[in-house]
Amino acid sequence: MKVFVTGGAGYIGSITVERLLDAGHQVVVFDNLERGHREAVDERARFIQGDLRFPDGVAKAVRAAKPEAVMHFAAYALVGESMERPELYFGNNLYGGLNLLEAMRAAGVRKLVFSSTCATYGFPARVPITEDTPQQPVNPYGESKLLFERVCSWYEKIYGIETAFLRYFNAAGATEKYGEDHEPETHLIPNVLRVALGRSRKIRVFGHDYNTPDGTCIRDYVHISDLAEAHILALENRCTGAFNLGNGRGWSVREVIAAARAVTGRAIPEEQAPRRAGDPDRLIASADRASKELGWIPKVNDIQAIVESAWKWHRAHPNGYA
Repeated sequence: MKVFVTGGAGYIGSITVERLLDAGHQVVVFDNLERGHREAVDERARFIQGDLRFPDGVAKAVRAAKPEAVMHFAAYALVGESMERPELYFGNNLYGGLNLLEAMRAAGVRKLVFSSTCATYGFPARVPITEDTPQQPVNPYGESKLLFERVCSWYEKIYGIETAFLRYFNAAGATEKYGEDHEPETHLIPNVLRVALGRSRKIRVFGHDYNTPDGTCIRDYVHISDLAEAHILALENRCTGAFNLGNGRGWSVREVIAAARAVTGRAIPEEQAPRRAGDPDRLIASADRASKELGWIPKVNDIQAIVESAWKWHRAHPNGYA
């Protein structure tokens, strides 16, 4: 298939593009490079630089690409920033997404695979989290993703644009070529590895009195290659609706740090810091629907293996894509 990928220069998008090309698909990447990296775009893909917030440019790019399907990754994704500048998140994640849908409608494209998030659930009453768990986001980032899911649902009913919402939990790890390079970096694993590389002095552990065995937050980490595979399955199987993507088990902050120490052989000093507002004790996915309907089963389900893949990439790219 010919696939139009927004945000294909970003972390998850770039690795999905790599996997799409490996599977024989043709790919056009659309990215404004504000937070992505031109070096992260697979050389086999065609690249168009553009911004979803400019409807004429989006429409022109989709019309020129003539895709059979769209994968939509382009979004702002920092929870803290969304609380400080919500207009960025509704402007890019919602209005930009609407421009994409309109461009698809005008070009006759009827399949969308949308990169959503578990942040749409907010503070779940119970775990593991299923797709029918009430969606009650607690920040503009999660709200912007949920609102776009709802817009997509109406476009499916009225215009026939089939959409799969892939709600991932904590994306992590790397492939040999592509990895995680954000500025600022807010994710635990790359920040722990920065300490191992000597780029930071300590890893800060936010909160140590959660209702968990070691007092630190527990999260469900899923390898980036497994996420990419889920997108391809959703594309090829023409499935619609919501799918949680996670390993179905969680690891605490301290377990992740211990895995990094084991993988790197470095001490990785840590310091305690106050809780961050809005961090729930546990976020763990039930991915049963993805397993049953997409045939998706994560291949990397060990935190040490996830960290090891990230470590290999960061050692080879100590300054990221710079």
